[in-house]
Amino acid sequence: MKLSLGPVLFYWDKAQLSHFYAEMSALPLDVIYLGETVCSKRRAFSLDQWLGLGRELQTCSQAQLVISSLTLIEAASELASLRRLCDNGELLVEANDMGAVQFLAERNLPFVGGPALNLYNGHALGQLLDCGMTRWVPPVECSATLISDVIEQVRELGRPVPEVEIFAYGHLPLAYSARCFTARSENRPKDDCQFCCINYPDGLALTSQEGQPLFTLNGIQTMSAQVTNLLADYSGLVACGADLLRLSPRLQGMTEVIGAFERVRSGEAPPVFVEGCNGYWHGQAGMLRVEEVGLC
Repeated sequence: MKLSLGPVLFYWDKAQLSHFYAEMSALPLDVIYLGETVCSKRRAFSLDQWLGLGRELQTCSQAQLVISSLTLIEAASELASLRRLCDNGELLVEANDMGAVQFLAERNLPFVGGPALNLYNGHALGQLLDCGMTRWVPPVECSATLISDVIEQVRELGRPVPEVEIFAYGHLPLAYSARCFTARSENRPKDDCQFCCINYPDGLALTSQEGQPLFTLNGIQTMSAQVTNLLADYSGLVACGADLLRLSPRLQGMTEVIGAFERVRSGEAPPVFVEGCNGYWHGQAGMLRVEEVGLC
């Protein structure tokens, strides 16, 4: 089982990003994703600077470097930036929308199919395999059973099974909108947001009227309130056919998270209890920890 570090989903400044990746470069990661996937206005790093960071990491880390595309393309300028990203000539691309898939397919370039592509069956995977997809990151709401069924369907179609990468840790990215919810929470228009999401390095917590944690707001992205953590489900991850486990960055504690997953993949018994939700993995409501409610 390989460990991957997903792209940073939150808005961190250049110093925070540089320090974070310097720390991550020394850890036992097999794949590191770079780039901005949420909002084109977040420009702590330009594309050239992301590529430069990739070159630096290649000198001090054995990890494969991948650059991720935006998930929601809203303007011609963003489409032009996407074309440049697909033409970068250095790093494998994670395609997070079908525009990226089209650009990469036209260039006969291999790519990672990101979790926002909404691929839920073997026929859809087959079409993306024809376009050059070599790794599939299932949508975060997919259960172990669904993923196993899709892999089996791909085999029944006589197609090669791509690498399968499961979102195993972090706030789950659930939805995207043309509206910026973080700006709205501060009564700012989206066009004059003043980059206020940089004030929330792990997102802005949103609770229900009863005070129950409900979502995490991250600019135009809506995320789960809780962090998902599938470490206790490691044996099920292996059984379903996962090749990589994606750990989504948070500002604090990632060294400990990666260490815990590293110990388990090296042979240590998975813990019986971990903090965080795992409902989607078991085909239940995503916010649940199924062991606590007796659904596992």
